[in-house]
Amino acid sequence: MKNYVITVNGTSYDVTVEENAAGVSAPAAPVKKAAPAAAPKAAAPAAAPKAATGAAGGVKIEAGAAGKVFKIEAKVGDAVKAGDAVVIVEAMKMEIPMVAPSDGTVASIDCAVGDPCEAGQVLATLN
Repeated sequence: MKNYVITVNGTSYDVTVEENAAGVSAPAAPVKKAAPAAAPKAAAPAAAPKAATGAAGGVKIEAGAAGKVFKIEAKVGDAVKAGDAVVIVEAMKMEIPMVAPSDGTVASIDCAVGDPCEAGQVLATLN
């Protein structure tokens, strides 16, 4: 499952997309947010260091859209639960959380704040 925030005519919606057995994505029921999204704040200039490739875990957290890394919410060694935001990607002036697909421990952060990313690019891994 992938989570997206979509804004239509100033109203933000949280959308979860599941992959069905045929491999084609189908949208789940959207959930309307109570308040419109606030303007993004400036990113901190400090960037998280990239982890060594030997420390990579087996569960990948991939970019859901092309954009740039806006914020890193977790660090190597942090325990995360399924659905917790690990990396925030900014795409088309929207902040999109890349979430942990399952419970685990962050094994590597493979990006830094300000890095460009492509859809499907591995941003972090979990054990």
